[in-house]
Amino acid sequence: MSAPSTVLEGARLAHGGMIVDAPLALVDGRVARTGDPSAFRIDLTGHVVFPGLINAHDHLQLNGVRPLPHDAPFASSYEWIDAFAAHRRLVDVVAAVAVPKPARHWQGALKNLLAGATTVAHHDPHHPVLDDPTFPVVVPRGLGWAHSLGLGHPLGDAPPRYGPPLRESHAATPADRPWIVHLAEGTDAESRGECARLDALGCLTSNAVLVHGVGLTDADVERIVARGAAVVWCPASNLELLGRTIEARAVRRLFDAGRLALGTDSRLTGARDLLDELRVARAHSDLSPAELLRLVTTGAARVLRLGDRGTLRPGAVGDCVILRAGLDPYEALLCARRDTVRAVVRDGAPVLADPDFADWFAHCGVETARIVVDGRPKLVARTALPPDVLGLEPGLVLERQDDRSYSF
Repeated sequence: MSAPSTVLEGARLAHGGMIVDAPLALVDGRVARTGDPSAFRIDLTGHVVFPGLINAHDHLQLNGVRPLPHDAPFASSYEWIDAFAAHRRLVDVVAAVAVPKPARHWQGALKNLLAGATTVAHHDPHHPVLDDPTFPVVVPRGLGWAHSLGLGHPLGDAPPRYGPPLRESHAATPADRPWIVHLAEGTDAESRGECARLDALGCLTSNAVLVHGVGLTDADVERIVARGAAVVWCPASNLELLGRTIEARAVRRLFDAGRLALGTDSRLTGARDLLDELRVARAHSDLSPAELLRLVTTGAARVLRLGDRGTLRPGAVGDCVILRAGLDPYEALLCARRDTVRAVVRDGAPVLADPDFADWFAHCGVETARIVVDGRPKLVARTALPPDVLGLEPGLVLERQDDRSYSF
């Protein structure tokens, strides 16, 4: 059922490289040119509205597993995978992995929702819970994927170590749909040679989306741009595992070519959430605040071929994030934390917001639960917080009616 019409008034709209002072109408779950005369109106003077953010790379079910401690950078993700074999036998890691997969995926979705990400590219097998109409974020269907050259394309006749066979999965992915693979996730010679190997296999095509890319050479970057492929940059994960990330000049080249998006990876290796990832990206590039916004909106939508997301233009999906505005609206996003997010909207209706937006939830017929996020009270759509997920997401607790909070 579509959300009732709402008009957001008085806010600044930040999208498509522009700041616009205009009302935002949400009608039938989408952005509209004008609102119904009887629409519910909200005064957002002093606020800025962004499109719902797009996280271009996550492993949703791994966000509850603690990272592998290490004293020195790994040479590649393959070296990290080998080291992780012992880590996964630790009691708390075993307990985290033993949580039923639906709940683990749901926690990963909540991690994203709390930070304003309403669309997430999940780089693992599709789980049925992702199709639940009350799942907190949209996980696009129809994305082809393989894990990596090392795990999806072993030498000889051996089966892949994880995920579908690389060449077969690429061939099975329609040319107009993204095909996602980890590539060059390392600083060693093997990682530096992976782009050429992928090209030799016939898989460096215009729908190829290459995640990480730390080992890419300047020539590789030019080859990627020439092929029309793209890169998803996960700088926090790269720094944690490898001690470095993509060179700033390569980031700039890929961005200027429209071939770059930003992802978090999971908390197993990556940032807490997409807001933190944006700050890491800022520290390791020369991208401006407006350009960083494009990495998680229009740029990500282009890379993932999601034409009706990442924008506030009429006809787009009615997903948005509301923050208090500062002197520079783009800086408001880069300074935001999940406790300072004023509201997150999906399909034209609030799904997470500060308590003063209670009337908006009621207007849309959304039953809420009172929660506390990092010490700050919030309302969340009750359907977005099933009982078996309570207690999984750090910093999120359910609020008692006597205003004292507790976790499960």
